[in-house]
Amino acid sequence: MGQIREKDRLFITFARQVLSKPVGRIKKVLIANRGEIACRITRTCHRLGIGVVAVYSEADRWALHVEMADEAVCIGPPPSTQSYLNIPAILEAARITGADAIHPGYGFLSENPVFARAVRDAGLIFIGPSAESMEIMGSKIAAKRAVAAYGIPLVPGTIEPVDNVEEAVKIAAEIGYPVLIKASAGGGGKGMRVVWDEGEFEENLARAQSEALSAFGDKSVFLEKFLPESKHIEVQVIADVHGHTIHLWERECSIQRRHQKVIEEAPSPSLNEEQRITLGRYAVNVARACNYLGAGTVEFIYDLQGGLYFLEMNTRLQVEHPVTEMITGLDLVELQIRVAEGEPLPLTQEKVQRKGHAIEVRVYAEDPANNFSPDTGRLTIYQPPLGEGIRVDDGYTADRDIPIYYDPMIAKLIAWAPDRNTCIDRMLEAIAQYRIGGIETTLPFCAFALNHPDFRNGSFTTKFVEKHFKPENLFPVLSASEAAAAAGTAAFLYREWMGQ
Repeated sequence: MGQIREKDRLFITFARQVLSKPVGRIKKVLIANRGEIACRITRTCHRLGIGVVAVYSEADRWALHVEMADEAVCIGPPPSTQSYLNIPAILEAARITGADAIHPGYGFLSENPVFARAVRDAGLIFIGPSAESMEIMGSKIAAKRAVAAYGIPLVPGTIEPVDNVEEAVKIAAEIGYPVLIKASAGGGGKGMRVVWDEGEFEENLARAQSEALSAFGDKSVFLEKFLPESKHIEVQVIADVHGHTIHLWERECSIQRRHQKVIEEAPSPSLNEEQRITLGRYAVNVARACNYLGAGTVEFIYDLQGGLYFLEMNTRLQVEHPVTEMITGLDLVELQIRVAEGEPLPLTQEKVQRKGHAIEVRVYAEDPANNFSPDTGRLTIYQPPLGEGIRVDDGYTADRDIPIYYDPMIAKLIAWAPDRNTCIDRMLEAIAQYRIGGIETTLPFCAFALNHPDFRNGSFTTKFVEKHFKPENLFPVLSASEAAAAAGTAAFLYREWMGQ
């Protein structure tokens, strides 16, 4: 264990603002996660001279994150409920290895206040926010109440749960159809129903409450105005224990399938500078509303009329954090570790730079031609691209299996360039160079989306897949230069056919 590949040693080249001061209290971090995020956290810990403990299920015995760590502990059988969600087993792994701190990554227990409390009660440093902050922002209703005091715009709707059918029907009519019924404790589209007219409201209310109770143990739902055509824009924030909170600019995450993001970029092509500054101020106030500590993301809805509305706060590191790192030159995991140790933030808002443009595509083991269904199996070929402005955060190498038990993400491919159009072209070149065999991936879809005129001109919305994508749209992945050459050849043949 502890072996670092050449690509891993090159990983940190994105960080232009590497901090010279060594870390203090934390000497060994247990990473309560797996896959690419565990590998990504390991790389920063090793750069800082911090030891790493990996935990793994029996299905992950030969996983890359285990190989990269200095120590590793098996915490249970393959099902996540018996391993990566097993709080006693994770705490015992920390005890027997002498870890000082636990980093939860994202997913699994990362936004679980019970876990955060248990870690701190065990005398360990939790590299994340307090359980109290998680509880406020984990309830969409509690979050709305908290941020309303700061005058932050909310999507028209309720800030209290609705239960009585007659009263809910009346409120929906006042909001105006279509309305969205949303689970207060929800996420990922569960407990969420769009209602287009009063005749279908009562049935959808009952279904949303049932789904919410089944998925989250809480049937509370609230109502919002449904915005059919909108954009998903979020702001990265980070706060220390000394009362300092800053934002690291925004990301646009509107290309989604099944309410989950596939392509993200920073900065957003949709905002002007005044909107960008306003959104940053809103995000900082949201963090203050729950006395936040560490890295978090404040999500907003941007409608096509220019309205910006608070949606929710994710109290953890986001999958798409690399695009923020690429435009700011900061390592967010390092900042998480430093503020968890009690250090003040090393820079003020005025010192946060924004340079160039970055795009991330998520490489899922999914078949986009078959409704993005998971496609697990063995990676017979795995050759990620390299080159100027290209970064790959992955958790696999060739001849490793993609387990059926967990999220099907293989890697994240990130490109940076001085401007957006160059960044798109650079990403298309990188996608064309990415060699993956044995399974289907989302790379062909990502190439389709990046080449689409609505993406190029920035007019895309969260309805992009629904409006534009059909399986027959998929063609062999071409690089930007290959696509240009193919277009030139097609034009030449057309002229020849027309006798010109």
